[in-house]
Amino acid sequence: MTAATTAADDDVVDDTQAENAIELREVEGLSQGQIVRRRFFRHTGAMIGLVVLILTAVLAITSIGFTLGPIRIPGWWQYSHTQLNPILNPRGAPTLTWPWDSAGFAIGEHPFGQDEIGRDIFARTMKGVQTSLIVMAVIGAVATLIGTLIGAFSGFFRGKVDTVLMRFTDLIITLPVIVIGAVLGKKLGAADPIPLALALGAVSWTGLARLVRGDFLSLREREFVDAARVAGASTTRIIFKHMLPNAIGVIIVSVTLLMSSAILLETALSYLGFGIQQPNVSLGQMINDYQGAFNTRPWLFWWPGLFIILIALCINFIGDGLRDAFDPRQKKIPSARKMARADRRAARVAARATA
Repeated sequence: MTAATTAADDDVVDDTQAENAIELREVEGLSQGQIVRRRFFRHTGAMIGLVVLILTAVLAITSIGFTLGPIRIPGWWQYSHTQLNPILNPRGAPTLTWPWDSAGFAIGEHPFGQDEIGRDIFARTMKGVQTSLIVMAVIGAVATLIGTLIGAFSGFFRGKVDTVLMRFTDLIITLPVIVIGAVLGKKLGAADPIPLALALGAVSWTGLARLVRGDFLSLREREFVDAARVAGASTTRIIFKHMLPNAIGVIIVSVTLLMSSAILLETALSYLGFGIQQPNVSLGQMINDYQGAFNTRPWLFWWPGLFIILIALCINFIGDGLRDAFDPRQKKIPSARKMARADRRAARVAARATA
């Protein structure tokens, strides 16, 4: 081994030690939850995705209002998604103009345009966003509940319980979700999107169950589980009080990715005409309804498509941030300024020690 190689290895070791020192100082005195929150809030992409998703949800709810059973919250937008209005611009073109247009910036009566019978596309798009977010949330909640329970019981008990639950999981995996969704969408999509979301969530949990099972197989051999058994803790307490919190990182990250897939699944089903049915509105259904006007009135596609992409990207960015926050192996490389600051701090400590 040459002197140059040895020097290079020493530099790598010094850089690694400096990076570890910086990270340890940043998390010194913090609990695990505080460390996760700190890492998540420092993830730029996750923060942008979270803010944009919240703003999108707030816009969709406050603009046209929200109905939950007998409760009706009115919105500030003057048109509803079913209201027929006189067509203002030729072919229902959007009244929204940008600052660089000759007319200057203006929102107008129908900023997203109108369809062939005068319905406001902004109101319909906001209603579609509401429906898609509800379906996404319900699918995520149902799949999380089923997948976590099956994966936890399978990984903890092993043996016959593991065999039965995993063979059942394999059976669900073989079922084509798109076909099941198409059949159920025809039966349930016209009445309410929630039954369709419940049915899709009941067949979307398989990947999460396998991940949770693998995590529980590893956790059940840890010392804190043995200590809980010796202390007389019940099986339920060991699973839900001791093991499940240690697997929460895997669960949260998997759920965010599952919810991103869920909104795309609902969009695909509605686009094919088998998902959300009239009189309900979803973003995929809007694209399906207006596909014949793609060449003549493309604005009917711009806005639903934009919000589909926006929501899916936001969920993916949030999932990336949660993965980096929960995984201690995901380290952000310190900047040159932080490295120099750490070197100066180490030099001052060394100088005090020798003084």
